[in-house]
Parts: sequence; C-alpha cells; structure tokens
Amino acid sequence: MDLMLSGKTVLITGASQGIGAGLAEVFAEEGCNLHLVARSVDKMDALAAHLRETHGVEITVHEHDISAAGSADAICAAAGDVDVLVNNAGAISGGDLWQVDEKAWRAGWEVKVFGYIDLCRSFYKRMRTAGGGVILNNIGNGGENPDFRYIAGSTGNAALMGFTRSLGGKSLDDGIRVVGINPGPVATDRIVKLMKVRAKEAWGDESRYTEMMEQFPLGRAASVREVADLFAFLASPRATYISGTIVTVDGGITSRKSI
Repeated sequence: MDLMLSGKTVLITGASQGIGAGLAEVFAEEGCNLHLVARSVDKMDALAAHLRETHGVEITVHEHDISAAGSADAICAAAGDVDVLVNNAGAISGGDLWQVDEKAWRAGWEVKVFGYIDLCRSFYKRMRTAGGGVILNNIGNGGENPDFRYIAGSTGNAALMGFTRSLGGKSLDDGIRVVGINPGPVATDRIVKLMKVRAKEAWGDESRYTEMMEQFPLGRAASVREVADLFAFLASPRATYISGTIVTVDGGITSRKSI
C-alpha cells in the first residue's frame, strides 16, 4: 500500500533510541524528510547518517531537552513547517505513590505531559497557518489500565489521552488531525528493565524476567516495527478521517483485563 508520505516532513521527539529510532526508520523508508529531536545528539547523528545513506532523505538533528522552558517554541522555530509532528519523548518513572517522590513525578510530567502539550501548542498554530497537518501522540496503554505500581505514568497517560481527544475532536476544523497511540509492552531496553524489576519483586531473581515477558500475548512484547508501522499509517492520507481518538496496540491486554 502506498501511504503517500513521500516528500512529507516529519518531526520526531525522543528520536535517539527505542520507538523513536524505529519511527525514524519507518518514515525514512516512506521517503519522508526528518527532524530528529532528543538530548542524545551522538546517537541521533549516527542514526541520521544511516538513514541518509540507506534511504536518501534529508535529516536535521536538533539537540533539545523538551522539558526546558521555551524549548517547544525553539524547536518549532528551528524546524519550520512540518507535515507531521510525532510526540514520543519521555518515560515517566515507575513505582507507587511513595516510591515516586515529588521531584521524580514532576520531572516525568515535565517531559511527557507538559512537553507534549507545549509542542502541540507551538506546532498547531504553524500547521493551521500552513493549511493542515498531523499530530501523533505516543502515550501508552497505562492510561487505560491504572496501575498502582505505575501511578505517575498511569495518571500522566490518562491526562494525555484526554488532551488528545479534546484537541483532536475539533482540530479537523483547521485541517489538522490529532491522534493518540497507546502501545502496550514493546521490545525495548525499557521493558527489559521493567520486567527485571517485576521479576525481582515476584521471585527475588531479576534473571527470570523472560518468564514475565512470556505472560504477554503471543508470549512476547510487540516489536518496535509493529508499533512504528501503525504510526506511519495514521500519519498518512490513508487515515484522513481519523482524529480525536486513541488507537491501542497491546495485543489485547486492555480488552482482556478483568473488571
């Protein structure tokens, strides 16, 4: 299927590793020119070099901490007009109400919750002036599955789900689509670290983390590619009538959860 994305300009935050790097690969394959944003400039430079050589697309690297004051406007000014904004940066700390202290809670939200909101505010205005665009928010299924052991993330993700629906419910009036994607477990370094923690809690042995992974649908986490391909489709003109909604990709975890 031709996604009709060739020549589009896509900005991806959190693009140095994990899902962000996978998103860059997929959009580059589709012929998109990229703006990559993260704090780890060395990793982004290596990724950009690989994608330029492999796919012949234009790539600009931006070293930014999106939690810093004024960073959203600075990123928007540096990138200029983009067709697609992918908010992907940030991982909110795991833990219960006492394990995640005030500093950690606020730090996580500054990146993932307020960082997303600030970038949407900056790029939405530019997209509206340009006549349209797409905003994709990588949120996470924790917002659909409140978990005391991930209380800051569950709450933050739920907030971003409400924000995405609120913004995307009206955005088509301005020619802009806003969609949230809720991945469940994805095969990245982050899920391995989390499963090691859970294995140590359950059995006192973090090396048994693979047994935790086997409890997921199909006995595994989703691949980065399975998630990134969904983003590409939702960014494309093939998804023109999709806005103000959340698409969950978690192997059915949310649906099978008992009430």
